[in-house]
Amino acid sequence: MNKLLPLVTGAILLAGCGGSGGSGAGGGTPPAPVPSATAPSPSGSPAKEQQRLRKLPDKLRFEATTLDGRPFTGVNLAEKPAVFWFWAPWCPKCRAEGPAVAKAARANAGRVEFVGVAGLDQSTARMKEFVTRTGTSGLPHLDDRNGRLYRHFGVTTQSSFLFMRPDGTAERASGPLGEDELAARVRALAGG
Repeated sequence: MNKLLPLVTGAILLAGCGGSGGSGAGGGTPPAPVPSATAPSPSGSPAKEQQRLRKLPDKLRFEATTLDGRPFTGVNLAEKPAVFWFWAPWCPKCRAEGPAVAKAARANAGRVEFVGVAGLDQSTARMKEFVTRTGTSGLPHLDDRNGRLYRHFGVTTQSSFLFMRPDGTAERASGPLGEDELAARVRALAGG
């Protein structure tokens, strides 16, 4: 027992030194740092790009991977209105909303960014099948099997929407949202 105590104490200390990165289960995981090379500078000036990144809303300070395995970072959404759709592949409300989400994304291409956040399931195959069945393959879907993005955005249920303005302020709505309500919210987000 006396030999075990120092080992247990050492393990606890090492675990505490592990940092806050990664996909830990704690709800207070801070967002990942955003490297300046992830988004091209619209002005071409490194100083202006650094200033733009300093103004980046905290909610856009995240990195993820799409269901297709491509890297995705919130900095790419900076200064743009964005709709985040949080769904799960087994959710009937989410499945019913899919066509309306796809239609709204097409109707607002170039004005509003749409991002699906696939969570609450461990199967990427089921997530990809959901995207195909709902006709939402035209928008990026982030793989959130570990729930990190749900926690980052403070979302606790599916289907949920987060309508984020370019300044980082946002409104949440729980689904299901009908086609007309979704279209009206996206129009308001786009400024008209």
